[in-house]
Amino acid sequence: MKSTKLSMRVWISLIVFGLFGQLAWTVENMYFNVYVYNTITGNTTVIASMVAFSALTATLTTLFMGALSDKAGKRKVFICAGYIIWGFTTFAFSLVTVHNVSLLFPAANAVVVAGILVVIMDCVMTFFGSTANDAAFNAWVTDVTVPENRGKTETVLSIMPLLAMAVVFGALAPLTMDGKWTLFFAIVGGLTSLGGVIGLFVIKDQPGLKAATGNYGSNLIYGFRPSTVKVNQRLYITFCTIGILSMAQQVFMPYLIIYIEKYLGFTNYIPVVAVAGVIAMALSLGFGRLMDKIGKAAFLIPSWILLLIGFIAVYLIGNRGNQIVFGILGGVMLGAGFLLTSAVSGLIRDFTPESKAGQFQGVRIFFVVLLPMVTGPYIGSGVIKNTGMTYEELGQIKPVPTPEIFLASAVVAVFAIVPILFLLRAAKKKN
Repeated sequence: MKSTKLSMRVWISLIVFGLFGQLAWTVENMYFNVYVYNTITGNTTVIASMVAFSALTATLTTLFMGALSDKAGKRKVFICAGYIIWGFTTFAFSLVTVHNVSLLFPAANAVVVAGILVVIMDCVMTFFGSTANDAAFNAWVTDVTVPENRGKTETVLSIMPLLAMAVVFGALAPLTMDGKWTLFFAIVGGLTSLGGVIGLFVIKDQPGLKAATGNYGSNLIYGFRPSTVKVNQRLYITFCTIGILSMAQQVFMPYLIIYIEKYLGFTNYIPVVAVAGVIAMALSLGFGRLMDKIGKAAFLIPSWILLLIGFIAVYLIGNRGNQIVFGILGGVMLGAGFLLTSAVSGLIRDFTPESKAGQFQGVRIFFVVLLPMVTGPYIGSGVIKNTGMTYEELGQIKPVPTPEIFLASAVVAVFAIVPILFLLRAAKKKN
């Protein structure tokens, strides 16, 4: 039986790979979009397409590589090698510019070709990121934790995106404001690769982890079989819950920085984001231990309500003024709601069958990444275009995200109540 107390080596691995991985994902999910919007094209459909193709790549990669890590009975090699290469591909994204494309393809429409190349480059980066983080690292976390400590570990992991945002916004965002994109991507890529190097010395595969039996092809589709769904109903209901909430997040997330800069007009948004993020992280950490004591299911409704309040608050803030003070308050509610909701994803680990963690990572990404990212960004793009707010830059007419994207996010999040109620009913029957 696994100990409920995690070793220092495990905690270091969780923090290193959790933080450095989220640094890369923060840049991929938020700043790739800003980079494209500011330097290549203001067409938000290109951004939505980039997000959608990246999500498809992440899902297929996690499905194949997660099952492969199960078949190999190893996680470390996939994690460390993946992080090292992931860093290099993150830096390579900065090489895709309209100027470079015009030099390579002088007869082509440089903007169109550059738009296609950024989508391809994003998919390449996502392949290595998903191999390392989504497939291998997440399976490893399931391997080394138990239900009694997953509330705490998931809470720590769930604050990593905000901590990564604080690092990027606080230390690196000024580079993007000055147009120093190559240096920006070089630093983030270097840190990501450094995480892989550190991992060579600190992370270990769970002792006794055995290679998965059965045919590799059969293992690939294991998580999508009706018989598997029937046996693991609570797991798939949890997938649906997290999937809907992730979809709500993706309605606004790809356009958040653009919204802050272009609609709210914050030339320096770092203090607002930093203060809101720190408070939200403190609230989430404070509830981590409590979650392990009273159960994760008890946090579903409160975190869902907090998330809805946060969406509505941020929507009202954008239309009523006083953005700085109320922006912090709205950001705290929105951030805490997402952090607590993300922490509840520990239920996924609790319901995952022993020794099959890798095989279920592709299913998890299908619900948490693919479905949200091929729907949410297009919903957000449609809302943005229908509001009709634009501005002109270098001869291009660019649409501006408005507060309505947060209202649309709230509408999507409302539907999460259906699987949440099923989860609560299942928890009640178990008790």
